[in-house]
Amino acid sequence: MEEQITKTEETAKTAAKLNYAQFLLPGAILLAAVIISGTLIFIRSQSDTKGTAQIGGGAPQEQGKSADIKINSDDHILGNKDAKVTIVEYSDFRCPFCERFYKLVEQPLIADYVNTGKARFIFRHFAFLGSQSTWASEAAECAGEQGKFWEFHNWLYNNQAPESDLNYYSKNNLIKYAGQVGLNTAQFASCLNSDKYLKRVSDDSASGKAAGVTGTPTIFINGNKIVGAQPYETFKQTIDNLLK
Repeated sequence: MEEQITKTEETAKTAAKLNYAQFLLPGAILLAAVIISGTLIFIRSQSDTKGTAQIGGGAPQEQGKSADIKINSDDHILGNKDAKVTIVEYSDFRCPFCERFYKLVEQPLIADYVNTGKARFIFRHFAFLGSQSTWASEAAECAGEQGKFWEFHNWLYNNQAPESDLNYYSKNNLIKYAGQVGLNTAQFASCLNSDKYLKRVSDDSASGKAAGVTGTPTIFINGNKIVGAQPYETFKQTIDNLLK
């Protein structure tokens, strides 16, 4: 009888353990999902607040800090080269905040200040979102070799893919896109596949780091730093004050 009772108790304990495990695993999964979701929401909200993609998720850059930005003879410059105001943007073609800046700020700035001779606009690469960013920057330089840097620059921002779509910026695809911009694709392919402008892209990024850039977009207006896709009025006010 005692042996039978002992076996019955052991069976009950085993069943209890199994029931506990059945509830424990789903509960652990649910808890993990809640933690991960909360973390992602927090990260996303932090990114949206800063309006800039940061290297390694670093701290926000310092707004308004001045830097001595040297203008090079091979810089891509739009507008009057002798304009009183110089706008220098450090950007990554894959950065969603850079796309936002391009559409909501850069285009109005070009219309209001660059095309009217009041300012000049300079684009520099800060390709830090992986190899695909570097290839896209190199591709823009290869387009510039055929006199269409700005056309390819505009195409990349007007047709930007999500950051998760890495294949979109493969060299083969970039060559296809070059054809849509009217480039000689054979010449373009030879240029891109040889990494002819890799050093140029790296040099741009190095100059940005030397000036204190840690994310994109970062814009310098006569050396005054404005970080992120800030509202157009922020840039307008800065430029208007310099033009007075």
